[in-house]
Amino acid sequence: MDKILLEKVLKFTPQDGVKLLLTAAIIVIVTKIQLFNDKLSALLIALPITSLVAMAWMQAEKQGPERIANHAEGTFWFVLPTLPMFLILPWMLRHGWGFWSALGANCLLTTGFFWLTVVILRRFGIHLM
Repeated sequence: MDKILLEKVLKFTPQDGVKLLLTAAIIVIVTKIQLFNDKLSALLIALPITSLVAMAWMQAEKQGPERIANHAEGTFWFVLPTLPMFLILPWMLRHGWGFWSALGANCLLTTGFFWLTVVILRRFGIHLM
């Protein structure tokens, strides 16, 4: 990553502060809902809230429809390799795995599924990386 690009990434503006607070508030609210209704919090998290918020910020920053479209399409493909985790993690937890070891194993599995998805899609002309 060149120095100019790195400076852009690390530059923190007041607008970034607002984005940080609003985005964090969404996560905090959903985790608070989980305290009394785990099904509703799961539904809210399953919604593409993070992607929708990110695309709204992209629009506010005038990044253009092509970049937003690329983001939405990339998100679709990147979600696929994460889906097995939502079945494997509960299975591991219910079969005696500790939370952190199950989470670590699922991170490794998801990374493997991610790269497998990249390789398979590349054969069909879709380049994620």
